[in-house]
Amino acid sequence: MKARSALRIQAVITMLAILLSCTFFLGPGAAGTAYAENTGKHSIVERSYPAYIRSEEMKLTEDIPLLFIDGADDLPYLEIHTLAELLYFLNTEYAGDPGYELTIETKDNTVILERENGYTLEFDFDADRLVFMDYDAFVHNSNDTTLVDMLSVSGFDEEGSAQLFQRDKQGSFDRYGKVMTVDLGANGIDMIAQDGEYYVPLQTMNDFLLLPMMAGFLFNGQALLFGNDDALFDYSEGAYSDFAELYYSAPTGQRSDALAEYSYNELCLALDTFYGLKEPHDIQSFRETFWQIGMDEVLSGNDPEDADRALKEFIDYYLDDLHSVFNEFSYLTGLQPIASSTGIANRKYEDHVKEYSAAREAFYPDGPLAYEEVGNTAYITFDTFSSNYDGSEYYAADSLDAIPPDTLGLIIYAHSQITRENSPIENVVLDLSNNSGGAVDAAVFVLGWMLGDAPFSIKDMATGAMSTSVYRADVNLDREFDVRDTVSDYNLFCLISPVSFSCGNLVPAALKSSQKVTLLGRTSGGGSCVVQPMLTAHGTVFQISSNYRMSFLKNGSFYDIDQGVEPDAYIGDIAHFYDRKALTDYINGLF
Repeated sequence: MKARSALRIQAVITMLAILLSCTFFLGPGAAGTAYAENTGKHSIVERSYPAYIRSEEMKLTEDIPLLFIDGADDLPYLEIHTLAELLYFLNTEYAGDPGYELTIETKDNTVILERENGYTLEFDFDADRLVFMDYDAFVHNSNDTTLVDMLSVSGFDEEGSAQLFQRDKQGSFDRYGKVMTVDLGANGIDMIAQDGEYYVPLQTMNDFLLLPMMAGFLFNGQALLFGNDDALFDYSEGAYSDFAELYYSAPTGQRSDALAEYSYNELCLALDTFYGLKEPHDIQSFRETFWQIGMDEVLSGNDPEDADRALKEFIDYYLDDLHSVFNEFSYLTGLQPIASSTGIANRKYEDHVKEYSAAREAFYPDGPLAYEEVGNTAYITFDTFSSNYDGSEYYAADSLDAIPPDTLGLIIYAHSQITRENSPIENVVLDLSNNSGGAVDAAVFVLGWMLGDAPFSIKDMATGAMSTSVYRADVNLDREFDVRDTVSDYNLFCLISPVSFSCGNLVPAALKSSQKVTLLGRTSGGGSCVVQPMLTAHGTVFQISSNYRMSFLKNGSFYDIDQGVEPDAYIGDIAHFYDRKALTDYINGLF
């Protein structure tokens, strides 16, 4: 996920008010005129709201103008110039893209946004449709080497010195996708053009322009709040945040007819476009699927709680893909506990977690050692791929003990021990047998450490685009990317099980395809799509398996990894996963 530090956000919170007053975009701004019903035009009322970014302390501005059409006071629109200015601010200041530029051109009832790379987004207000010349090229960060670059950090510090990652153009390549036309009108969604002004629903901007930032704008009738589930719930503290208190401070109630209809239409369209596992689920369209299972009426009805609970049931039992999760109820429903309910796949996965955790606990009652040496074999064990995202902290540490205690810090420590003078280590085992996934950046770092050149292949299921990025990792923190950063000349192994999911599945797939690493254990748990935070127009927070499907490259072709990776050597008794003495003897016997 594209995280940004509080200090960075605090330093730029005054920028939005400045940007909203600028005239660097072509064309007029929002007029905010209220129209009388007897004119035959839409009644349009402008109201201004404060905006926050991921925290109540991070107020961007007091007055972002929102427009409300024909009396629907809970269904906000943005004037097209305000939309463009928000895009510019969020990409340059929040997402940290210094090369991002955006121009706007209006002609008749068509508005064209153009990036600095020449790729465009056309708003056709007569036909109620969006046309992306190339979706990935329009939304991607200018720091990216490839079209679909999943790495969150730039690879450079504020002084421009290399840190942690290097993107290698040698071996990286793109295959661009098709033109993407989003037919809003066919899905019952209106954009409004009136008196030389152009208005787009806020949630449509969230779904089609802000998804790459892994967040969007929640509107609760009192404020705009930019964030996602991570902003509402502090997982490190196990508690709701001040941001959640602000969001849920608004009154609960019913959805207007206009909001209920739009929220359902937008939900169907967004899922049709961005859900990455439609084919294996045999979903032709979500609207048809909701009708087939009898959920269409409640999802499009006025009661937000009924709609929220139906969406949760659909995600839990009908999608049931582990990455797709119902996170939080709408502010209209109110803050309330999320009942635990899981489908067959999730229950089976939970059983695997219990089984492997119990087997490990028999050997490590106080928890596994993150780094352990058994004879000539080093074991590296972690259950989540985690990354601090602030690369400067690793370089500023004056000792190994001061390095951030995440996956990168563990790999940096393990590398120093394995490669130390007179080290006995000949075999390196990466234990992912209880790993449920996590941060892509950490997965890339591990791959770079083990392989030297770390390939990461992605297919965009929405556009057909395919991209392979090659990375290197600066494991010894000398700001050089060379053979001293890798253990590729050791005997390499990776321990996998049905618990190994998402990045815990991707890394073994990449290791196996390299032919440099032997996989031990049982078939991994699968999970091929990058997690995508989502919102509904009435403020429900959930996540899905996105259109970005992680793959491995073999013979020039992209292969899906959703069904897991087969081990090279099968381990029948689960206890043998964690009997490190016996496993070390077995590994040495392979040669």
